[in-house]
Amino acid sequence: MAYTALEQMRRINKERYNVDVGPFEPAMFGAGRTGSDLKSAALRFLHERCEGLRFSSETAKREDETGQYLGTSFYPNQIPYNMQMDIDRLCLERELENFIDSGVAEDAYTVYYCFLKMFLGAYGRSSKMIELLSEFESNASSLLMKHRDHYSHSVYVFALGLAIFETNEDFRKTFQAFYGFTPERDEHRAAAFFLEYWGLTALFHDIGYPFEIPFEQVLAYFEVDRKKRGKGSLFLAYRDLDYLSGMSDAQKAHFAKLFSRPFESVEDLLAYGIAKRLGTAYDIFEDDLLDTIRRKPTEPNRFGYFMDHAYFSATRLYQELCEVLGEEALTAAHIDALTAIMLHNSLFKFAIAFYKDRDKCKPPLKAELHPLAYLLMLCDELQCWDRTAYGRNSRTELHPMDAEFDFGRGMIHALYCFDAEESEKIGEYEARYRAWEQGDRQDAPPRLKAYSDMAEKEQRFRTDIEKIVDLSGYPLFITTFLRTADRKSKHTYLSGSSFLHMYDFAVAINGRYRYEGREQEISVEQLERDFDTMSLEYQLSNINQVKSFSKYLNAIGCFYTDRPVDFEMLRAFTPEQTAVFAPMEHARWVRAHRAMGWTAGSLYETVTTDDEPNRYALREQMRQHKLCMNGDFGELEIARHYLNLSEKDQGKDWKPFNSMLKLIRKFDGLRIYKLD
Repeated sequence: MAYTALEQMRRINKERYNVDVGPFEPAMFGAGRTGSDLKSAALRFLHERCEGLRFSSETAKREDETGQYLGTSFYPNQIPYNMQMDIDRLCLERELENFIDSGVAEDAYTVYYCFLKMFLGAYGRSSKMIELLSEFESNASSLLMKHRDHYSHSVYVFALGLAIFETNEDFRKTFQAFYGFTPERDEHRAAAFFLEYWGLTALFHDIGYPFEIPFEQVLAYFEVDRKKRGKGSLFLAYRDLDYLSGMSDAQKAHFAKLFSRPFESVEDLLAYGIAKRLGTAYDIFEDDLLDTIRRKPTEPNRFGYFMDHAYFSATRLYQELCEVLGEEALTAAHIDALTAIMLHNSLFKFAIAFYKDRDKCKPPLKAELHPLAYLLMLCDELQCWDRTAYGRNSRTELHPMDAEFDFGRGMIHALYCFDAEESEKIGEYEARYRAWEQGDRQDAPPRLKAYSDMAEKEQRFRTDIEKIVDLSGYPLFITTFLRTADRKSKHTYLSGSSFLHMYDFAVAINGRYRYEGREQEISVEQLERDFDTMSLEYQLSNINQVKSFSKYLNAIGCFYTDRPVDFEMLRAFTPEQTAVFAPMEHARWVRAHRAMGWTAGSLYETVTTDDEPNRYALREQMRQHKLCMNGDFGELEIARHYLNLSEKDQGKDWKPFNSMLKLIRKFDGLRIYKLD
C-alpha cells in the first residue's frame, strides 16, 4: 500500500461501520508499476518510493490523544493530518501525469502550484517568482534572435530527474550516500529528501530568465543585420544588486554557524558551496570563483557578451527561500540546490570544465561530486523537445516536437521525434551533408539545428552531453524519427489569460458557491482567505476548472481574456448556454474525482445525524460522494449519469457560474466576452 494513511483511514471506517467503504488507493495508470518510460518511471517514483511523504508522527500522536483530526480537506479538521499529506502527494502525482500527457503551460502551472504548496507552504507568496517567467517569455521573447520556452521545460526537467532516480540504481545509491542515507533503512526518507531538493533545483533553475531577456533584446537589435556580438555591441549590465546578493545580519549569523566561517553576500555563499564540492577535483579556488560569479551580471563582455541567467535564478531563489521559509530553516542541501542552479548554464562548462577548449578541457562532472548539479545538467540537455520557439531564428530551426524515453537496464534511450511535414527541409539538409562528406571536408559540416546535432554521424548532441557530465556508467543512446504532428493535442482555445490571473479566477470560482446573491458585499481578501483554508485538492479542483473553462466558453461562442478587446462583455449565462456546458463540467468533475480515488455512495448521509459539518467530515474521511461514478466509464455513461441527476443536482454544474461572473469583476483585468 503506497498511500498508507488512506489505508489506515479505510481500516478505521471498516471497524466503525462494518463495511469496506474506503477510502481506496487510486491505481497507477497503465504500465506504471513496471514501465521504464518517462511517464511510468516518474509517476512510480511519486506513487511508491515517496510513501509517507511529509508525515508527522507527532501530529498523529496528538490526534490520538485529543480525538480531534488536524488535517484539512474541504474544511479544516475534517481528516487525519497524514491522510491530508497522502492526498497532497496524490495531487502532485496526478498533476504531473496531466502535464506529461499534454505538455501545455497550464498543466505545468499546476505542478508548480503543488510543489509550492507542499514544500514552501503557500502559493500566493511565491507565485510571481514563476508566473513572471512565463509572462516575460511569451510577451518579450519574440524580439530575440534565439529563445525557447523555459516554463514547461523546467517541469519536463523535473520529471526526467524523478525518472532517472527511480530507474538508475547507481545514481540513486550515489545520491543516498552523498546525503548520508542508508538504502536498506532510509528508502522513503531519501526519496522524500530528493523530491524536495531536486524540485527546488529543477523547477526554479531558469527563473532568472527575465533578467537575461532584456539583455538579449538589445543585442538582437545588432544581430538583425548579421553583425555578431562582440566588441562594438551595445549591451546591458546590472548594478545595485544588493537586493539579490545581499545578506541580512541574521542570515550572515545563520550561515556562519552552519559552515563555521563568515559570509558577506550570497555570492560568497555560492562560491564557497561550489568550491567545497568541486574545488579539489577541478583545481579551482574559492576566490577565483567568487570573482567570476561577481562579474557575471556586471561585466558580460568578459563572458562572450552573454548574460548568465543562472546567477539571477540562484540569487532570486535564495532570497525567496529566506523570505518564505526563514533563513534558520535553510540547510547545506538548500545551498547545494542553489549552487547546482548557479553551475548549470555556463559557469561549469566555460569557467570550470572548459568543455569546448582542447587545451584547457577538464573531465566531465561525476555524480558523486555534486549529484544535484550533475542531474540538472544532464536533464537540462536532454529536455529539448516540445518547447515553444519564441526567437526569430529559433522559429526557423528544426527542433524535436516530442520524445520517447526508455530508462531500462541502467541506460537512457532517447528517441526524439521531428515533424514529418518538415521532411523536405530534412531532405535538403541530408543532401548537403552527403555532398560535404564526399568533398574535401575543409569547411564545417552543414547543420540544421537541432536535427543535425542528433542525426548526423558526429552525434554532436550526445557527445556534447558526454563532455559535460560523466556517462561512463549510464550509457546514452540517441535516435531520431519522423511523425506527423497532432496539432489538436494541445487543445488550444481562443480564451487566454496570463497566469497572474489564473489564481484570481480560481478564487472567484470557489467563492461562487458561498456568496451567491451576496457578491457585492464580499471583499477580495475574504475570497482569498476562504480559498486558502481549503486543502490542496480542493484548490486544484478550482484551478483545473479554470483550465477547462476555456473549453466550455469555446462551445458557447465566448472567451475570456485579460486584454482590452472590442467585444460585448458577458454578464449572465443563458439557459441555452448552460445546457451546453453544464454536462461538460459534470464530466470533468466525475473524471477528476475518479482519478483522485473518490467512489460513489451516500453512506456518510445515513450513518450520522443531520448535523451538516459532521456529514461533510464523514464524506471526506470516506472519500465517497453520491454524485460520483464507479468502475470504468466513457462519454456515453457520463452523459446518462448527468441526465439521471435531479434538477437540483444538475443545477450545481451551472447555477453558481452567474455568481462567478460577478465575482471575477472584483479582480483587475479578467473578463468574459461574446464572439457575436
